[in-house]
Order: sequence, then structure tokens, then C-alpha cells
Amino acid sequence: MDTIFLEQVKVQTKLGVPDWERIVPQTIVLDIEIGYDFSHACQTDDIEHTIDYGQVVARIRQTLAERSFKLVEALGEHLCQLILQEFKAQSVKMKISKPGILPGLKALGVTLERNAN
Repeated sequence: MDTIFLEQVKVQTKLGVPDWERIVPQTIVLDIEIGYDFSHACQTDDIEHTIDYGQVVARIRQTLAERSFKLVEALGEHLCQLILQEFKAQSVKMKISKPGILPGLKALGVTLERNAN
């Protein structure tokens, strides 16, 4: 399996357990690995035979502008399923970080890995 990676994708969203944390959008950082068979795209040099990473980022930004989440885990699951279903990825590995959310802490977050069924 081949992999596209998107590193340090900064996105605005409303995220957090306390209500006050979901009032104003905050920046989260995503590191995404998308598994897919790119052999056909390698031969044809055609964007139609691969996953358009620009569309992936645009779709992530759109869905996070429309929704809010209490848990980083729920946000991550939503994004993984979106990539698997809408972009027909074979697998997704995602690290979601909330930078500077607590004093003395660079970031907190989760890493999720999901495969298509």
C-alpha cells in the first residue's frame, strides 16, 4: 500500500468539553497518512487515479467549520471516516493535536488508525 501524508495541517474548529472552549474557534494541528494503491496514478500521471489532497484538506476544513466536538477522539473518528468513505482510502492514520491548551503543555491529542471495511 502507498501513502499520501499531510503534515502539520492547521485547521480552525470548535472543540472541547467545557462549553467556553467551544465558543471561539481554536487551531488544531493534523498529521494525516492516507493509504491507497497509487500504482495506476504512477503510470497515467492523472489526478483522477489518486486522492486529491487539496480536496481532502478543503473537505476537512468545511466539516470542521460546520461541526463542533467535545472530544478530540470523536473529531478524529469523524475525520477518519470522512476520508475512508468520501475519498475511498484504504486506510487512514491521523494525529490530532491541540497546541497550548494547558499551561506548561506544548500540545495534547490523540492518534487514530482506521482501515476500510
